[in-house]
Amino acid sequence: MTKVEISAEPRSDFGKGAARRIRRSGHIPAVIYGSGMELAHVAVPEHDFDLALRKPRVVLSISLAGTTYLTKPRDVQRDPVKRNLEHVDLVIITEREAAIRSNYADAVAKAEIAAAEAGYDAASVIMALEEAVARGEDPLEAVDHAVADVRANALEMAAAAAAREASDAEASAAEASEAEGEAPVESAGE
Repeated sequence: MTKVEISAEPRSDFGKGAARRIRRSGHIPAVIYGSGMELAHVAVPEHDFDLALRKPRVVLSISLAGTTYLTKPRDVQRDPVKRNLEHVDLVIITEREAAIRSNYADAVAKAEIAAAEAGYDAASVIMALEEAVARGEDPLEAVDHAVADVRANALEMAAAAAAREASDAEASAAEASEAEGEAPVESAGE
């Protein structure tokens, strides 16, 4: 499951200087909002949060002052050069949405394994998975369809390439036979 538990600390300092102090302490400033809740300004551990963001469709279980919120990252701001986390917006989600995100993340992991076993590029299988999910298929069931779709596309592309090569070869042969049948034209002025 892609649920990661992180403890957050409330913060009351705002501004550039306060954000820098928070970052120096190994945390990053964040906000939690959604579901009729008042905006909460928090600081979360940078290392743990950065590791959590590496998981696809991660669900973050944020503990704040004795209350736990299920959230997902909405906006992640990074330093453009160093790629360090600068600020994160977290939106509260329901248990149902958390389960959907978890199923999708499991399907992505399964698709990567299936792509490696079949000898296909994982990105193309994941794209086919996303298309199948967009059509309304269950993510875990769509993995097999995604691999089959990539296989069919690869066969189609190979057949099209073979047909192009055959037509190019025929065209070259026709041009060569026409060139042999023509006599060289002599210039009239010599």
